[in-house]
Amino acid sequence: MKPIIHLALASLLVTAMAPIARAEDRPVLTVLTYDSFAAEWGPGPAIEKGFEASCACDLQFVTAGDGAAVLARLKLEGADTAADVVLGLDTNLTADARASGLIAPHGLQLANDLPVPFDDSRFVPFDWGWFAFVYDKTRVATPPASFRDLAASNLKVVIEDPRSSTPGLGLLLWVKKAYGDQAAQVWADLADNIVTVTPGWDQAYGLFLKGEADMVLSYTTSPAYHLIAEGDASKAAAAFSEGHYLQIEVAGLVASSSHMELGKSFLSYLAGDEAQAILPTTNWMYPAKTPAAGLPKGFETLIRPATSLLYPEDEAQALRQAAVQEWQAALGQ
Repeated sequence: MKPIIHLALASLLVTAMAPIARAEDRPVLTVLTYDSFAAEWGPGPAIEKGFEASCACDLQFVTAGDGAAVLARLKLEGADTAADVVLGLDTNLTADARASGLIAPHGLQLANDLPVPFDDSRFVPFDWGWFAFVYDKTRVATPPASFRDLAASNLKVVIEDPRSSTPGLGLLLWVKKAYGDQAAQVWADLADNIVTVTPGWDQAYGLFLKGEADMVLSYTTSPAYHLIAEGDASKAAAAFSEGHYLQIEVAGLVASSSHMELGKSFLSYLAGDEAQAILPTTNWMYPAKTPAAGLPKGFETLIRPATSLLYPEDEAQALRQAAVQEWQAALGQ
């Protein structure tokens, strides 16, 4: 009987170990992204579950603060980075990322419904939105209709740092695009309205929700979260007569990745209907490609700016340093 018992035990041991071996054999795809994307309440967990259902891989997110911090980390780590995919840059940063030589061509043909033409050999758009100042209608009865209105008011705002945050950089380029040579004066006029400058969006929005500011730099889509997830219609985005600056968020393959084909599969999944349907009610942005089911109920209530402002990536890169210095001088940073 002993040989039979030994054989049975051996069989059970192999059976028990098999799932572990298979898990260990799965390739790991590492995606470098910003904090809120990978957060429990962000799109990361659902994206991870959906992609792993078909990839026979282990998708892991590594975070680095906000979008500008993601690029800074990628450049710091260089070819030694463990990241296979970088996710969360925008078109204000893509020229810098492209020049680094760290982003590989993706070779994919992926359709999108962006409000501006977008066809890039290295970056795949996954969502987009307009920057805006969000306010609470129970506290602000008459929101400002322009940057000049805001500067002339007693309203207190919280904004993000353009050196670490894509919304912060977007705000600088928004003011520059709208006012050109007068941007420095606009910042000087706004200085006493700014309560604080945070490293990223999460901290800024948290301060706003705690009542420490009347308005926060965010997106026209942010009120959709409160309406859909909380049943709260008290938040709104102020419509500015100058127009609103557009943000297009992108992902790309890291050139040093040893999982290039798996990375391409992830980009295809990210741009596909399943992932695109996840983004509106987790990342609270417009999807790059409208899913078959359309946008969630509640998005129709959002303001739609008549004018979209956007610099081409090369111009955004050329203006970036001077715009930051102009902002620093005005705010005494």
